[in-house]
Amino acid sequence: MRPTGEEHAAELERRLGHEFARRDLLLTALTHGSAGTAETYQRLEFLGDRVLGLVVTEILIDAFPKAPEGELSRRLAELVRKETCAEVASALDMGSAIRFGQNRTPRAQLLTANVLSDVCEAVVAAIYQDGGLETARQFVARHWGPRIAGGAPPTQNAKAALQEWSQSRGLGVPEYLIKAKSGPDHDPHFEIEARVGTLTPAQGAGRTRREAEQDAAAAMLAREGVRKASA
Repeated sequence: MRPTGEEHAAELERRLGHEFARRDLLLTALTHGSAGTAETYQRLEFLGDRVLGLVVTEILIDAFPKAPEGELSRRLAELVRKETCAEVASALDMGSAIRFGQNRTPRAQLLTANVLSDVCEAVVAAIYQDGGLETARQFVARHWGPRIAGGAPPTQNAKAALQEWSQSRGLGVPEYLIKAKSGPDHDPHFEIEARVGTLTPAQGAGRTRREAEQDAAAAMLAREGVRKASA
């Protein structure tokens, strides 16, 4: 017999290391909009994004007492970005407990980085609402801590670097235009064109608009000799 949604949630609860007094919070955090229920993870995801940002900021302030604001901002952006949250969700196998509606699309295709990231933030919010800030802090420290402790400070993202470079040369603010969007809703592909002043536009692609814009900005920076192209 296949596990029920409640059983999947109970198994996830053990992996999370938090026993919920209100299991309904966890179930809501795991409920996708396609499930057709009144309560889905969207509101919890909104709250979880803020809780995660606050806790990670506190940890960074303590971990890097001499780091300037710019470095702290880049570290924060790297740690709370969609891809990092999706990695944490995958490591905890949150995907197996997500409740979708009746859909002919294979479950594996529904578990996109967007969905996993949103559910991860919703779970953070559920833990916060069920156990308070200190419980949420312990959860975040346990699963984001190794990422905070390891690695060099991230470099400035390509879009920010391109804007800084273009404005310093009087070329204005870069513009990003969607040239094409293809693929199904659960796995889209974007093609973006970055434009700066009278320079020849640069092209980028990615599975999200943000990723494609970053790719286009990086391409222009590499072409103009501001940065080396990614390996």
